[in-house]
Amino acid sequence: MSRSAHPAGPRHADVLPEGHYHAPPTDLNALDDKVWAHTVSRNEAGVVSVGGIEVTRLAEEFGTPAYFLDEADFRSRCKAWRDAFGADADVFYAGKAFLSRAVVKWLHEEGLNLDVCSGAELTVALGAGMPAERIAFHGNNKSPEEIERAIEVGVGRIVLDSFQEIARVAHTAQRLGKRQRVQIRVTVGVEAHTHEFIATAHEDQKFGIALADGQAAEAVRRALQLDGLELIGIHSHIGSQIFDMAGFEVSARRVVQLLAEVRDEHGVELPEIDLGGGLGIAYTSDDDPREPHEIAKALGEIVTRECEAAQLRTPRISVEPGRAIVGPTAFTLYEVGTIKPLQGLRTYVSVDGGMSDNIRTALYDAEYSVALVSRRSDAEPMLARVVGKHCESGDIVVKDAFLPADLAPGDLIAVPATGAYCRAMASNYNHSLRPPVVAVRDGQARVVVRRETEEDLLRLDVG
Repeated sequence: MSRSAHPAGPRHADVLPEGHYHAPPTDLNALDDKVWAHTVSRNEAGVVSVGGIEVTRLAEEFGTPAYFLDEADFRSRCKAWRDAFGADADVFYAGKAFLSRAVVKWLHEEGLNLDVCSGAELTVALGAGMPAERIAFHGNNKSPEEIERAIEVGVGRIVLDSFQEIARVAHTAQRLGKRQRVQIRVTVGVEAHTHEFIATAHEDQKFGIALADGQAAEAVRRALQLDGLELIGIHSHIGSQIFDMAGFEVSARRVVQLLAEVRDEHGVELPEIDLGGGLGIAYTSDDDPREPHEIAKALGEIVTRECEAAQLRTPRISVEPGRAIVGPTAFTLYEVGTIKPLQGLRTYVSVDGGMSDNIRTALYDAEYSVALVSRRSDAEPMLARVVGKHCESGDIVVKDAFLPADLAPGDLIAVPATGAYCRAMASNYNHSLRPPVVAVRDGQARVVVRRETEEDLLRLDVG
């Protein structure tokens, strides 16, 4: 029998034996600072607030489900990353984690650059005032139209992902009478310790050009020969939600080896390397992410050491934190609906959202925390599974959690660390209306992305 099989059949594969779960927390009312945004706290009455506003008031004004984003926390994390890497490196916020015009303005004001991976993301970035030269354009299958617009507006770099794209970007730039700054994305053969769907540096996946068999070296060879391109460096990204720096060390070593080969063959020392993003955050109290200054120090030491060994000038480093900036700054607020105890198993707690506003649990088996936030409770803990209202048995928000046994319909519960990839990957499954994103700061709350309406759905449905 395979390791994943369950003797009662696949429907029972997630019913684990007694004693498997962690012990319930000693205080269900406690909020772990590592998981929640910086300004989140619980008052004497037991009501949780963010940015100085109680969630009960936020729910009354903006409804549920909704994402509430701590603007002060977002800005402080931008500053922490900028300060950690300093003036001799570049920090690009990975817009795919969550992007809106408000976020772009905050990034601009806090001195960060921006990484986009679609024409629509580029439109949002430019529309919100991000200078084109501070934008990097990613993607494994950029359309001719996207490439042309990126070159026309003057993006600071295009990250080339294939041999065909090398030629396509070069020819477009030449036709437009421009010379486009580019990096080549390489896959370095690193198996990052993360979910297989978000590991991006092994050879058997869609991103980049492999170092194996000299393919990356050939890509460099072609890029250096084309008049429409200015090759400024090499890009590597090993995956997402990573805590272990060992993968970055292997990646940096192999990228620097490629830089040395380029120097030896072409007499050119490429001035930049981008080590990507993917640094993890705390979704639960068990997670132990590194701080930006620790990451900056570790990456800087790795690159410097490898360059010294190869007798290369140390290139300018770029990094691309997305989740690490926006992920911890937001939580999703839900109202409890149906509560269904299953004797000997767990209690199913249904909320007014679900996989339409957070697909990550279903897609990646992601783990989250959850708390009762509209009141204090001294009831005994119950093993719960927080589920959505959609017609899928896999519609799970939090797979296993402890909530107070007196939880009741109408209570508000919140799932922290939902700033990244939740609104960005939200859907209209079952014709659900995607929730709003509300920024909260210093006692003020404002909608930065409004809630969808049924009129929005009908407007798209042309009949």
